[in-house]
Parts: sequence; structure tokens; C-alpha cells
Amino acid sequence: MAAIKHIFNELHYEMTRKVADGGMGVVYEAQQLGAGNFRKVVAVKLIREEYSAIEEFQNNFIGEARLVADLIHTNIVQTYHLGQVGGQYFMVMEFVRGVNLEQFLEQHRKTGKLIPADLAAFIVSRVARGLAYAHNKCDREGKHLGIVHRDIGPKNIMVGFEGDVKLTDFGIAKALDLMYNEEGKVIAGKDEYLSPEQASYAITDARADLFPLGIVLTELLLGRNIFRSADRAQSRRNILSMAIPTFSTLRDDIKPGLEAIIQRALLRDREKRFQSANEMLTALEMDLYGNGYGPTNEKLSVYMKEVFGVRDPVVPSLSSRPPHLR
Repeated sequence: MAAIKHIFNELHYEMTRKVADGGMGVVYEAQQLGAGNFRKVVAVKLIREEYSAIEEFQNNFIGEARLVADLIHTNIVQTYHLGQVGGQYFMVMEFVRGVNLEQFLEQHRKTGKLIPADLAAFIVSRVARGLAYAHNKCDREGKHLGIVHRDIGPKNIMVGFEGDVKLTDFGIAKALDLMYNEEGKVIAGKDEYLSPEQASYAITDARADLFPLGIVLTELLLGRNIFRSADRAQSRRNILSMAIPTFSTLRDDIKPGLEAIIQRALLRDREKRFQSANEMLTALEMDLYGNGYGPTNEKLSVYMKEVFGVRDPVVPSLSSRPPHLR
């Protein structure tokens, strides 16, 4: 840590602490320093030295940075800079004061509380909003990039204590001419959050992100992923063939409108699934706000602070937040 601090001090980043440690990289909370005692809290994602030397990982890291540089949206974690020090690449990113959905779910498991159904739907609607933007993104020449995130899951969705919801980690996304991709040969994504297309080695399009978003919605509502098995191959088989339950029989406050949205999101035939993130977003918002009032960022913020006991703007230390990497 001392060596890292020294190197980044010369680049005007004061490393505060390590907040996530993954297989391929490390994320630090840092202060970006500027003239006139300027300070901005950022996250610095540093690829490990051993992976920086492997061209495939290096190209993917650079590809991710180039891809997300122009994804400027309130529901996507911003990337500010890509740099290199001592042969290691790093990204400077927006720091989200909050937790990821995995931590959010774990906190509810500890307390035995269920996440309110309207807030679960609201969180997923904000992710759908970010996905709709990413899926429709074009390059500077107007060519559609064809972005597919391919790693939708609780670890890659951040919820801030101010109620903002942000999608992160486009590390295995595919996009035109920007990302390394071997679809049809390998499975990209986590076994229990795959779309049927991913689980069967098929070529994906944007609709592949909507099935796992449906899984996330059901996990927020039930507190568990119905497809998860201790055996990874079984998780994939469950994605492909397990009977989809009627969720209102598992939780009685799931209303018919929300049930219909879940069932459509989890259709294995992508021609019958929601055809775009925007279509899924519209369905969620019509269900949430059809009576004229529904959840907001402010309502989610109040709930977050109650659940985590946050009473002031300074967020207490959380052991593993916020992982901007798998």
C-alpha cells in the first residue's frame, strides 16, 4: 500500500484505503487533488501487475475504459480517466457512497426483513434506465455500438445512501470494435445470473441483459436467487429448464402487475421477452406510478439510511464496499 500511495501521490491522487480486492484488480478510495486545495473523492481501479502483462486482460481493461468513457448517465458509474503507472493500468471512477445489491441483500438477511416490493421494483427500474441508455449508445460517427453488459447481477449494481442506483463493471461487456469477445466458445457472466442465450453459448443481443435483470428483481423480492445451485453446471441447467414459479404464491404482496413484468422478463424465448430495456422500464414505471405516486430516490435514501443506520453525511466504513469489479 505504501508504494502505491507514493506513486499515486505524484499523480495527484491521495489513496485513502482499499475498498475492494478482486481476482484481477484492486479498488481504492482516493482523493483527487488540485489547485487551491481542491479535493474530490474518487475510486481508483488498478489492474494487478501480473494481469497487466497479459495482452488479453490489458486489452479488455483498456476496452472497458474506452467504452464507459462516453457512457454519461445518472444510472451508470462514471469513468473519468485511464492511466498507466509502472506497467499497471488504472481507471479513475466515480465513488459511490453506498453498497452494492449483494451487501444490501445480506443486510436484509441479517435482520430478517423483506425489501419493500415497490423499492425492489424501483431499484430495478433505475438499472433498466441505465441499460436503455447503454444499449442505444452510438459512437461519434453515429454507428450503433451494440453494447451488451453480460454481467448483470447484485455485485454490479450500486445503491447510494442518497438513493441513487448505478450500474457498474462493464469489464465483460461486448461492443462493436471495443471489447474482446468469444461468444459461442465461452460463457461470459456468472452462472446463476445468465440469460438462456448465454447459458447455451448463443450469440447475445441487448435482450440478454433483461433476463438476469428479472432474476435480480426476484432476488430482491424473495431474498434468494431461485436459479442458484451449489453446482455451477446445475445453475446453468436451472436457467435453461427449471419451471418458473408464480411469485405471488411465494410473497403475497406481489401484485398482478409486478407478477406479469417478472414473468415476461424471465421468458426463455427472447422473441417473447421484453424487446428492450426501455420497454421493461416503461412497464415498471407504469406499474409503480399508475396511481399517481410511487417511490423516488429520496424515499430510497431514507430507507437505506434506516437499514444501515446512517445518520449523517459521513458514511460508516463497510468492510467490502464498493466493488467496481467482479
